[in-house]
Amino acid sequence: MDLGLRGKVALVAAGTSGLGLGTALALAAEGAHVSLCGRDPDRLAGAAAKVDAAGPGRVLASVVDVTDEAAVAAWVGTTSAELGGVQVVVTNGAGPPPGPVTAFGPSDYRSALETSLLPHIGLALTALPHLRAAGWGRLLMIASETVKQPIPRYGLSNVVRVGLLGFAKSLVHELGAAGVTVNVLAPGYHRTPAVERQLGADPDATLAGFVSGIPLGRLGDAADFGAVAAFLAGDQAGFVTGEVLLVDGGSYRGLD
Repeated sequence: MDLGLRGKVALVAAGTSGLGLGTALALAAEGAHVSLCGRDPDRLAGAAAKVDAAGPGRVLASVVDVTDEAAVAAWVGTTSAELGGVQVVVTNGAGPPPGPVTAFGPSDYRSALETSLLPHIGLALTALPHLRAAGWGRLLMIASETVKQPIPRYGLSNVVRVGLLGFAKSLVHELGAAGVTVNVLAPGYHRTPAVERQLGADPDATLAGFVSGIPLGRLGDAADFGAVAAFLAGDQAGFVTGEVLLVDGGSYRGLD
């Protein structure tokens, strides 16, 4: 299936590993030009080489901390200037540390907002003029399954991630006339560095605990997620907006 992304310009935040890299690879494979960012120059260079090899489009790699508003603005501007516009924006960033809601104080919740909510909003607002100017756009915001189902071990995420839904759904009507769709991706457990850091002293047991709640019987991988993101970025998803799409192997089975 041709998703119609050849020649489109895509921004992928935090694209050096995990779900961000999986998304960047999938977009590149569809022929998009990909501009990715990350904080670590070495990891960024390695990711850029993989993305460059994945497809025919151009690749830009920029060292950017997505919590730095000025750096994000410069990244968006440079991408537009060098690649000729921006049509796809994927917001992404670090999740807050695990732990139950009572394990944290107000300063922890404030920090979680600064790292796991406001960077998404900041990048989206910075990029929106470019999407409007293009007359066609896709805004994809990577959140977590906690926006649909609170998980006891991820108290901070349960609280701060849901703000993305309010922001995204508030944009839908405002951007519809410009041909820009807005959707939230809510991933469950995938085999990423972020998940591997949580495996602790008994990784097999921890993994078994994660998998036990997944009907498909396995963790996802970054390619699974990237394929879904690329579809939502493509032409065929042009009538899908304002949605929260779970990519969780069937873990969430609520009826709402």
